[in-house]
Amino acid sequence: MPRKLFRYALAPLLVVALASVTACGSSDPVETETSDVSTPMTISFFGSDANPTWNGMQDEVGKEITKATNVTINAEYDVSGGGTQKIALMTASGTYPDMIFPKGSITKLVEAGALIDLTDLINKYGPNIKKVYGDDLARLQYSKEDPSIYVLPTNAGVGQTSFDAGGGFEVQHAVMKEMGYPKIETVKDFEKVLKDYKEKHPTINGQPTIPLSLNADDWKIMITVTNPGFLATGAPDDGEFYINPETYEAQLHYKRPEEKEYFRWLNHMYNEGLLDPETFTQKTDQYNSKIASGRVLGLIDQDWDYQQAENALKSSGMPERTYGHYPVQLNTETKDRSFQDIGAPVGYGVGITTSAKDPIRIIKFLDWMSSDEAQILNQWGIEGKHYEMKDGKRIIPADVQDKKTNDNTNFVKTTGVSGYTAFGVHYGDGVKDSTGNYYTTNFPEQIIAGYTAAEKETLKAYGATTWKDIFPQKDEFPVKPWGAAYNLPAPDDQEYTVNFQKGQDIVRKRIPEAILASPEEFDTVYDEMVAELSTEPMKKMEASYTQLIKDTVELWSKPVAAK
Repeated sequence: MPRKLFRYALAPLLVVALASVTACGSSDPVETETSDVSTPMTISFFGSDANPTWNGMQDEVGKEITKATNVTINAEYDVSGGGTQKIALMTASGTYPDMIFPKGSITKLVEAGALIDLTDLINKYGPNIKKVYGDDLARLQYSKEDPSIYVLPTNAGVGQTSFDAGGGFEVQHAVMKEMGYPKIETVKDFEKVLKDYKEKHPTINGQPTIPLSLNADDWKIMITVTNPGFLATGAPDDGEFYINPETYEAQLHYKRPEEKEYFRWLNHMYNEGLLDPETFTQKTDQYNSKIASGRVLGLIDQDWDYQQAENALKSSGMPERTYGHYPVQLNTETKDRSFQDIGAPVGYGVGITTSAKDPIRIIKFLDWMSSDEAQILNQWGIEGKHYEMKDGKRIIPADVQDKKTNDNTNFVKTTGVSGYTAFGVHYGDGVKDSTGNYYTTNFPEQIIAGYTAAEKETLKAYGATTWKDIFPQKDEFPVKPWGAAYNLPAPDDQEYTVNFQKGQDIVRKRIPEAILASPEEFDTVYDEMVAELSTEPMKKMEASYTQLIKDTVELWSKPVAAK
């Protein structure tokens, strides 16, 4: 069996996409006694991410799923996240669970011949899967050389219309209120608000005020330090690359002159005493502890990274110390592209392994989990328990919404609501079912109901009802024909891999050095980094990625063919 030519590159946002092996050496799935959905079946499963809400399907939604499908999931999750070591052991032994959510280790499974091609299974037994993806089923194909479907992307919703913002530049509501709700469009606006407030309040709750703190702990340096380099200079999120929308040529995004100026601003913030000096030494728990104390005025982050700390602020009676989201740019000449349309999503997902004795039954289960009935059950819960029908509309009672807002982890663990999205493709926010109701609970009215009084007050001051209202909208930008590049495979050859990793090592060393340098030293440090990222091997690596983007655009324009 020929070695696969592609692998998944590491990228900023939680990344991976569709991958697997050719069907070479394996027989076609055949109907078995257990393919009958009336027969009880236990499916073994491994998930690469930690899952603190998993309750062995003993929650309310889990029991309903078993009742409807006669399937029980015997799941194991990687408590440390990533699953790398566990999957390495699997590939060494050749023994796998029936299903797997492999995240960044897909390449190892591909090379080990561990996953089966799902194309024919979907065509024969996946009407709901085909309905959800529609004409975009071609996006599930692995590569131009191997246009098979190996992973169902279940981490993101199809047709997603995000109604709220969870990233950008964050400022405490208390700060914005005292400063009179000023315009905050550029990094200088952001800086002025933090600086002025700190001068008035050098301490908060008896501790020194921190104007801005970032989380550079391990891979999270990408989320709060390096990714904002492109987001604040008008570029979309394509992982470590900037892709020219006209030519599809890719380059490491740090080489853009405007990003140099963004990092110069961070250098200025450090030298002015406005950036937390522990930014590059603190761990995530220390970062969140500072936020939970109420003394960190500003962040540049995604809310999932500091959500635990925000919940602590709410529980401690300090909702005014939680944060609003603002589309801050280096200057007024660019726009934040957080909401640029990437088309139907690809990304993290679930695959069926060659160890599965009954892949037909498993695909039937995954297809049922992709049905309207299952999507509503998973997203809304059980009628009469977790939502009510009033005048034809699904409504979440106030007491249930309160539990979701203030103790979501325990709510999911007990009820199972939203806890099973990994097991079926599904529609995203903003898509309505045949009854005119949204598939998910993330729509404007419900989102607003979950806001604190402090959030509502800040939004009202800016003439907005949700944080997304403040950001540039998706109709201001064209649809990206390659989707999100961080979800795509990169050339799987040793030369590419070595140089990509070398680039990562250079950036993670040089960016902190540049930010912490004296203003006089900044240009020298940054220019040295750009030179190190511009060698011939690096340019060859970028050229390979350019070809990948071009191949992807071509591949996605073709329909999926039956095997």
